Amino acid sequence: MRIISYLLMGLVLMVSWSCKDGDKQKDASAEGVSEATLYFGGGIITMEGDSPEYAEALAERDGKIVFVGSKEEAVQQLGENYKEVDLKGQTMLPGFIDGHAHFFGFGAQAVMANLLASPDGNVNTIDDLVATLSEWYEANGTDKTQGWIVGMGYDDAILKEGRHPTKEDLDKVSTEVPIMAVHISGHFAVVNSKGLEEIGYTAETKDPSGGVIRRMENSMEPNGVLEELAAIPIMIQKISPTSPELVKYYMDKGQEIATSFGYTTAQEGRAMQNHLQMAEYAEAGHFKIDVVSYVDYMFPQYFDSEWYGNDYKNHYRIGGVKLTLDGSPQGRTAWRHEPYILPPDGQKKGYSGYPAIPEDSVVQGIVNKAFENDWQLLAHTNGDAAADQLLRVLAEAGEQYGNEDRRTVLIHGQLLRMDQLDSLKKYDVVASLFPMHTFYWGDWYKEIIGPEAAQKISPIKSALNRGVKVTAHTDAPVALPNLMMIAHTAVNRLSRSGTVMGPDERLTPYEALQCLTSWSAWQHFEEDRKGTLTPGKLADLVILDKDPLKVDPLDIMNIRVMETIKEGETVFKRPGDMMAKN
Repeated sequence: MRIISYLLMGLVLMVSWSCKDGDKQKDASAEGVSEATLYFGGGIITMEGDSPEYAEALAERDGKIVFVGSKEEAVQQLGENYKEVDLKGQTMLPGFIDGHAHFFGFGAQAVMANLLASPDGNVNTIDDLVATLSEWYEANGTDKTQGWIVGMGYDDAILKEGRHPTKEDLDKVSTEVPIMAVHISGHFAVVNSKGLEEIGYTAETKDPSGGVIRRMENSMEPNGVLEELAAIPIMIQKISPTSPELVKYYMDKGQEIATSFGYTTAQEGRAMQNHLQMAEYAEAGHFKIDVVSYVDYMFPQYFDSEWYGNDYKNHYRIGGVKLTLDGSPQGRTAWRHEPYILPPDGQKKGYSGYPAIPEDSVVQGIVNKAFENDWQLLAHTNGDAAADQLLRVLAEAGEQYGNEDRRTVLIHGQLLRMDQLDSLKKYDVVASLFPMHTFYWGDWYKEIIGPEAAQKISPIKSALNRGVKVTAHTDAPVALPNLMMIAHTAVNRLSRSGTVMGPDERLTPYEALQCLTSWSAWQHFEEDRKGTLTPGKLADLVILDKDPLKVDPLDIMNIRVMETIKEGETVFKRPGDMMAKN
């Protein structure tokens, strides 16, 4: 009888405890405590601190990280109101933040003809370019490209012919439909005869300030190749959607690309009138990831809008102002003190590029206005002469307005000198450099600036060693927005031919990841809510198929994004059996 009594008592207690647990669950639901997600079973790299730290588990609830630590502690803290996700050996990191890109162009890159060379495309000769444009036109028409045939990403440094295509080459595709081929740098474009006619460029048209209309040999007739400000305003117009329906189509496609590469925050690095289109897209609630715009200095009126500030509205905000001071070294329009060994077509020996804004006084006025209004400044400078111009005006603006925690950013810096790195430290300038150039144009730089100078392009480790805050970037759609390729090139610095381009400038894999997470969050004034896996921060997460810190460094470029999570919501997920390259 005593045994039966004990059994009955135990049954009563079990029922009682079960009821209490049920009540607890109901109470949690009644109090509005939502279900958490617990991730475990893989490498969870927190990106906190100067060396790698791994956690066993991470929990997310209501879009924020609520726990990072051991799985046992997570289970105790979460109670029963959670679901489990087994990473199955994959690697979790904070969502990626590109130090500099042109998000608005992502959609155009997805929609228009891919003129990139291998491994990102198939255009390695001018015949390839002509064939690709013809095939794209036959398949797509021009309904989504303003009546033009448009392709993006050709690279004269890689083309077998070693030159830009001309209007005569593009005329092989069509003489009836206007055509534009955009250079990989974004600083050149080539148009066919019909395109020149549509634009209105003739033998009588003068070169615009800061740009060049290249001419036929022994003639003033345009040959179709347009440099810098002769190309950029027209190019931006032609790669931008014009109707609300096309804006949404392009932006949707751009987001698809971004999330497939692990972006949870993207940058529009030179917004102009397209700010209005991005704002409309945000107003309609279409953004799935955060996009921060830096508005070209010619459009200061946008700073008076609701979109300017450190807080996102529907995942969009204006973060600061963009200033462009020169062109691109691969296009030989970067402004240098030393002449290029091989001047471009139409230029004489001794040519060293040119400034976008020749007068220091004009640049000073732009920078002073940014400092006076506390607008964060992003300055495009590739050549050392352009960097000197920036440093001159920063010194004067800092004396007049102060320089505390402005986080001014020098973008690209391919041809920075070592003494200029010390000045960047002095003026507290962030260096967002472009080590991907070592792969795409390292061999080319040996020819145009010399083997020794080529070893120092994008001197990111030297900057870091001097105490300069650094990040890295894709500058997409200059190349694909593949952030694993940025990490790969920052770590390996191998050219296409396999030459090491500056072994002393290589980052560790962990430093390369910091450039894309914690350091980039800091650059954008967002370190309080992004960049590390820390309780209280946004659950912006990326899951990779392999650990960048544990694979052979030469394998980093092959790592794939398996899932991208923005504030707890999956915005991209790769099917498990999908083996195709990004």
